[in-house]
Amino acid sequence: MRPDLLRPLLGTLGLLIGFGLYAWAGDLPQPWQRLSIGAMFAALGISAVLYARGERWIQVLGSVLILYGVLRAFVIG
Repeated sequence: MRPDLLRPLLGTLGLLIGFGLYAWAGDLPQPWQRLSIGAMFAALGISAVLYARGERWIQVLGSVLILYGVLRAFVIG
């Protein structure tokens, strides 16, 4: 069984980009800060749901991320 080395590399790269974008969004003025961070969580949730392909727990996690992203953008300040 050959390990897939690309997956951990892409995961690490994704984390670095995510933390960088989150830090950049934290410097934005309101309401753009709230809206951009909410959009990032929602986009992460959408990508998780699309990636899941039948894995129910990932789909649930993606749905929770979408819900949190929408709440973060419009309700949670």
